[in-house]
Amino acid sequence: MSKLIASAAIRGANKIITRAETKYKEVLDKYGPDQEVGFPNTGYYLPIILGILGIQVKNLGDMKQVLERCRVLLPPMVKEKNALPYLAPALDAGMATLFAEELIEAIRYLEEPNFYVRGEDPTEDNIWLGAADDIILRKRGIEFVDGTAPGFAAILGSAPSPEIAARIAQELQEKNLYVFMCAEHNGKRFSEQLVEAGIQIGWPTRLVSFGPDVSAAVFAMGFATRAAMSFGGIEPGDFRKILIYNKDRVFAFALPMGYVTDEWYANAAGVINWGFPVIADTPIPEVLPTGICTYEHVVSNIPHDQLVSKAVEVRGLKVAVAAVPVPVSYGAAFEGERVRGEDIYLECGGGKTQAVEWTTTKDMNEVEDGKIEVIGPDVDDIEPGSRLPLAIVTEVAGRAMQEDFEPILERQIHHLINYAQGMMHIGQRDIAWIRISKAAKEKGLKLSHIGSILHAKFHQDFGTIFDKVQIKIYTEEDKVKEITEKARAVYRARDARIEGMTDETTETYYSCTLCQSFAPSHVCMISPERTGLCGAYNWMDCKASYEINPTGPNQPVEKGETLDSKLGQWKGCNEFIFKASRQKHDHFNFYSIMDAPMTTCGCCECIAAVLPTCNGIMTVNREYIEMTPCGMKFTTLAGTIGGGLSTPGFVGHSKYNVCQRKFIAGDGGIQRLVWMPKMLKEELMERLKKRGEEIGIPNFHEMIADETVGSTEEEILPFLEKVGHPALKMDPIM
Repeated sequence: MSKLIASAAIRGANKIITRAETKYKEVLDKYGPDQEVGFPNTGYYLPIILGILGIQVKNLGDMKQVLERCRVLLPPMVKEKNALPYLAPALDAGMATLFAEELIEAIRYLEEPNFYVRGEDPTEDNIWLGAADDIILRKRGIEFVDGTAPGFAAILGSAPSPEIAARIAQELQEKNLYVFMCAEHNGKRFSEQLVEAGIQIGWPTRLVSFGPDVSAAVFAMGFATRAAMSFGGIEPGDFRKILIYNKDRVFAFALPMGYVTDEWYANAAGVINWGFPVIADTPIPEVLPTGICTYEHVVSNIPHDQLVSKAVEVRGLKVAVAAVPVPVSYGAAFEGERVRGEDIYLECGGGKTQAVEWTTTKDMNEVEDGKIEVIGPDVDDIEPGSRLPLAIVTEVAGRAMQEDFEPILERQIHHLINYAQGMMHIGQRDIAWIRISKAAKEKGLKLSHIGSILHAKFHQDFGTIFDKVQIKIYTEEDKVKEITEKARAVYRARDARIEGMTDETTETYYSCTLCQSFAPSHVCMISPERTGLCGAYNWMDCKASYEINPTGPNQPVEKGETLDSKLGQWKGCNEFIFKASRQKHDHFNFYSIMDAPMTTCGCCECIAAVLPTCNGIMTVNREYIEMTPCGMKFTTLAGTIGGGLSTPGFVGHSKYNVCQRKFIAGDGGIQRLVWMPKMLKEELMERLKKRGEEIGIPNFHEMIADETVGSTEEEILPFLEKVGHPALKMDPIM
């Protein structure tokens, strides 16, 4: 390794560690060793320190041992004449740098709790997002597992101009990469330049402004470290596996832009430990031999128009970019973009007008592949800020096409339209909502391009199940109403098919092993009356998925002999579970939270837990971040029972599953449900009312406590007694 880089990295590490020690002494004198510290809403404490050292930093007193480890790791300065290799000492200095910076940022959260925004989006007054909480980790981290996001670029400093910054960011977005930003160069920061250029930043657009200082780089490295622990199932402290996981699975790289300071060198040495190379736009010394990284470690003096392509090459990243014939940029990174207020050129649906999406099967002779029709006004025919009704009808035909595939294709419309820059899509079916921005219109985007997108992507992603697709887009009110009524009749028929099915009369269930890439022993089993715990798959979806991809994650399982009809256990399912879980589990029960419950991964929409004092259960959805009556927040629950474990007293499930007839039927059913967050109750209200009527308790939904009643068992028990909750009269759950 270059002596210049090693010397600078060690000098920078010395400065940062000294800064951390100084800050630590100040806050220790002010608050005392028992003062709690940490990043908000996470079960991973300070994640780099937890992952690499296995130390849970809960309070200021815990920081002392970390600072001592930093000093032990910190090597002596590189001498003018030194025959020793420089790589290992520089890497140690880099690792110590990240430990120290994580302490610095934790102290900042203590002293300035509002310095960073809580959530996914910047505000008008604050663009710094700080550490990603566990909700963001679970939501965004899964994209690194399923390939939706192949990696991330960590940008330090700033580009020569906002225009260059915007071009680099867009190129990274088009490759579906996340962009993590921190530090400043010449008084400018990359994220500030994007805002100046009118680019939306935040987690939804994958342009994440972590913080203004170089120490915010730890938020990017902490995210990568938590991904290894959360999705890779690696135990805290097993640093070797964490670093290898990131080298092999998280395709990230650092892009320092501008003058590289000693502190930047120290951070660069730190990220190389994870296998992430450094590609600079300035002529710093290079480290070209391979070793820790897949290819080169440090490559420099790269022109800005070649920076992204060179970084992708050096990291060994394979990026699949779909060629879609639209006049705007297209890719998954634009899915979270929002079109707001004065930016709106056209709005359809969202309660302002009627908007509907419908996929239907036609005979081969009725479909002309690639034909796109707009019946009614298009974007060029209206004034800025206009509203139109909208019906998107995709008509497909093919020898392998089946009616069951229609909702699979229909559901893709949301994502595929959202991938177009300047087009926002929310909802589905007859509650769709679409906006087109003024900037997109200026580039030539029209409603007809929706057809271009769907034709190209349907063929690319689902070409094995159909031969032809044509798209009709209606913006005339009468026609939209007519299409809506036809579509609603089909929706009702689809829902009735799955609602009318029972587990008893169905001999074939389906597996889902999609999440085994991060929870190797997890096996999700899906029956008509138990949807997948992620909420994305029901029995019909799995059936269609299997026929589309016979070797995919959704496999048919003949349930075979019934071993326990009450708890939900079958011989054929057990045999499949044993093989698919890599011999970790030889059985589980579909309908029980107490007796060998189904395994849980990290993607569940909700987690249920037993409340012994109340003789019932609670459930909490991922979006709820406060404390629950079981004494744990969702993030703690997910970290405790996730990763493919079967944990009696706890089980992951989907929101839809709550009101299915077999929900914990082996333990008494929905009558056991005594607490859930108010937001979840309101979301499920209509189905809760219907289920209450089915079980003979029409006001059951009113008997379920929420956080307005209390967040401990002791607080909610009097309420349950007052309303006469049925759980209190049932047999003991434990």
